[in-house]
Amino acid sequence: DAVMKRFAGRRLLIATMHQKEKAIAPVLETALCVQCITTSEFDTDRFGTFSGEIERSEDPITTLRKKCLGALGKSDCDLVVGNEGSFGPHPTIGMIPADEEWMMLIDTRDSLEVLVRTISVETNFNGRSIGSQTDLLDFAGQVKFPSHGIILRSGPNDNRFIQKGIQNEEVLIRAYNRLTEAYGQAFAETDMRALYNPTRMDVIRKLTDKLVITLRSVCPHCQTPGFDVVEAIPGLPCSQCGLKTRSTLQHRYQCRQCGTEEFRKFPNRKEQEDPMYCDFCNP
Repeated sequence: DAVMKRFAGRRLLIATMHQKEKAIAPVLETALCVQCITTSEFDTDRFGTFSGEIERSEDPITTLRKKCLGALGKSDCDLVVGNEGSFGPHPTIGMIPADEEWMMLIDTRDSLEVLVRTISVETNFNGRSIGSQTDLLDFAGQVKFPSHGIILRSGPNDNRFIQKGIQNEEVLIRAYNRLTEAYGQAFAETDMRALYNPTRMDVIRKLTDKLVITLRSVCPHCQTPGFDVVEAIPGLPCSQCGLKTRSTLQHRYQCRQCGTEEFRKFPNRKEQEDPMYCDFCNP
């Protein structure tokens, strides 16, 4: 297809220093027939770290774009993919922890930028003050240790002592004892870097699948890849009273290249909403 012809045979740089190519490369090499490469010349941590030593100073999309273009500057590629994640309470469900991931493909040869996003509740994101060795091992069991790494530090948002990437119980206990002797306290948190977090790595792999689907959605006018949803428009009618609900009636698609728009109704494959979601029938 046209998308395959655009990318086939080209080298694609994956902007990562945390082994994300393990999740991304197999998907893109199969779907796009590209040759994925990485570079050790580029430090992605300078844009921010999960452990807080370097705060992310800009929004995730701006950060991701700078990460991708910065990585390209260290290579002779003109095609790059990067990923940016953040963790916290789910934006709509509430206190359930969530993993928000963004992925961007930039093709400087063809002036193309494609962006996809997902929010997943599949995450072990957690952190708490540790009062004893028993408490520490209980926390470790909750966060899928040792397959998933742990960070120990002298306190929440305290950078005096940090030991990252712990995946061994003996090392974990030794670091905990050293912390409590020196500071009288310890704080444990999940290491959210992809190479220490298989659950996050799986979310990144699924997001790469979404990127491929988005790339294969081409503009009906100019055939540019990435013809994607830019707005969910509410108004699905209630099946009981017929009034508009807050549920999605249609999606607005737009081409980033030429601006062509298209509206597609009933994206969730239903033409009416259950009265329980109607503000009139169920105020």
